[in-house]
Amino acid sequence: MLNPEFDAIGQAVSEYHKTGKSDKILVKTDLAEDEFLDPSYFFRSFKSMPLLERKALQLAKGRILDVGAGAGCHSLYLQEKGYDVHSIDISPLLCNVMTERGIKNVICTDIFQYSDQKFDTILFLMNGIGVAKNLNGLVPLLVHLREILNPGGSILLDSSDIIYLYEDEDGAYQIDLNSEKYYGEITYDLSYRQFHSDPFPWLFVDYETMEEMAEVAGFKSKIVQKGTHFDYLMQLIKI
Repeated sequence: MLNPEFDAIGQAVSEYHKTGKSDKILVKTDLAEDEFLDPSYFFRSFKSMPLLERKALQLAKGRILDVGAGAGCHSLYLQEKGYDVHSIDISPLLCNVMTERGIKNVICTDIFQYSDQKFDTILFLMNGIGVAKNLNGLVPLLVHLREILNPGGSILLDSSDIIYLYEDEDGAYQIDLNSEKYYGEITYDLSYRQFHSDPFPWLFVDYETMEEMAEVAGFKSKIVQKGTHFDYLMQLIKI
């Protein structure tokens, strides 16, 4: 469970939920320039979602597990469509927001520790698969998810190939091929007002590597759609 004192996103989203306004979340990484994230983004409607997210929601079926559900924008859409949706997040603050927004099945725990039920679809949107932390953690995560999928069930995930962050002025990519660290492994450092999250690792995976890891974990994979900036939506089908 995530301590609210170290939950910058949870604090910002909770404040926005209560008041309709809040400061932005400061996002620092070890690879890119600082950015600001508006908490209102966690409350977006279906029409304002990126194309890949909308496509994923349209493909979801059966009993659905929404992992890293945040404020529940994806879960709410699916629940309103009549699906049996279960929304999981490690943040008690975010889980409370989802409950107050009317989401029926909120699970406040770590996905790595969850094995209570089986599902037909597992959603990892907003690059939620990054919870694997690094490339070495990806196959163990997928193997765990396979255990809570029904026969023929699938994972729908979006991610990005962040190779563009290594591009130099000449258009070449400056990647150390001898490094033990995969280039899609980054560290986030988030803050909101006086609340500062502990730095945490996150994973972005190019689609070819994702296909390879999925096969090792017992999935058949297919690219559903590619986005406009190195991003993609993939479906992993349990075999």
